Amino acid sequence: MSAPWLFVVGIGEDGVAGLSPRARAVVENAEVLVGGARHLAMVPHGAPERLSWERPIARTLDALSRHRGRRVVVLASGDPLWFGIGRLILRRLPAEEVEIIPNLSAFQWACCRLGWALEEVAAVSLHGRPIERLRRHLAPGVRLLLLTGSGEDPPRIAALLQEEGLGRADMWVMERLGGAERIWHGRVREAPGRRFDELNLVALALPRDVELPRAALVPGREEELFLHDGLITKAEVRAATLARLRPQPGQLLWDVGAGSGAVAIEWLRAGSDMRALAVEQRAERVARIRENARAFGVPELVVIHGRAPEALREQTAPDAVFIGGGLEDPELVACCYERLRPCGRLVANAVTPAGEESLLYAWRRFGGSLYRLQVSRAEPAGGTVLWRAQAPVTQLLLVKPA
Repeated sequence: MSAPWLFVVGIGEDGVAGLSPRARAVVENAEVLVGGARHLAMVPHGAPERLSWERPIARTLDALSRHRGRRVVVLASGDPLWFGIGRLILRRLPAEEVEIIPNLSAFQWACCRLGWALEEVAAVSLHGRPIERLRRHLAPGVRLLLLTGSGEDPPRIAALLQEEGLGRADMWVMERLGGAERIWHGRVREAPGRRFDELNLVALALPRDVELPRAALVPGREEELFLHDGLITKAEVRAATLARLRPQPGQLLWDVGAGSGAVAIEWLRAGSDMRALAVEQRAERVARIRENARAFGVPELVVIHGRAPEALREQTAPDAVFIGGGLEDPELVACCYERLRPCGRLVANAVTPAGEESLLYAWRRFGGSLYRLQVSRAEPAGGTVLWRAQAPVTQLLLVKPA
């Protein structure tokens, strides 16, 4: 096993003085020192060659390997493997060539100041990410720690929370933790219009007595929570569909004939590192899918305006496929099934005779399981109640052999 030549040292607002003896020795013996302007300024000028991060940051990351054989030290904020540069470096270099020396993260500092147990809070990075991602973490009574990207983020976070009816939630903006600290505490509704330091972290304590219908942990959210034109998988059928798709960490879903994007959105909400791609041929529906994705806190949903299967030819092979539209093409199921990864699952739903015929054709060809789903909902009728039957749904499940 080769010895490390690249060291990633976490450094806090207290600079070199706050480093452990081991970390300080590594920094003092560096031949090449890499970091942002703020971190490099914490180290007295001396012999090491200095490299500042370029934009895009990948340019500097790619250049690191050219210094192999020298002692290269990268300065990073807090814990480099917690929403830090360490993850990106380890994607490019073997782990045995890298040594990571962590420091206290901003999340740990915040918990110490607030008296919160770190395992009881959700730590979220909004640094370099769409702020709408916050919506997926909102639930009654939760505590959140949000790593921001600038002093403008706290008022933007507050504005988003007010849109969700959370203006009375407790909010802390914690600046330069571990250094010249300053902490503002108030209600979310009091934050807009205030100015904050560029280096800050936001803490939130949401009230328990609040209705957040999108916050469910399981699929089957009501149709009225989505923008749609009537083409949407009904809540009860959607719950059964997601159960048969079996979302698992890191997996990629193709949502074909996505309509409102509800299945892809609920797939993404099933875990923090899920991936999904929605294909829809009608432009107005594409716009709705994107708006729904933002409203549900999953703006990372990839939306393709096009017709399947042609629009999917250059896409990464999926772990799961849902087909909710386009089954008039009898070869659509076969095209998606062929692209499916081994052990992957395909679920297709049909409500029309033509769609059902396509599923029967695919079932005879590939096997799998067929289901008929029927849901009735109660509706008031004068002084009594009537059961209103929804259109029956034929569902096909295919599991690709290993």
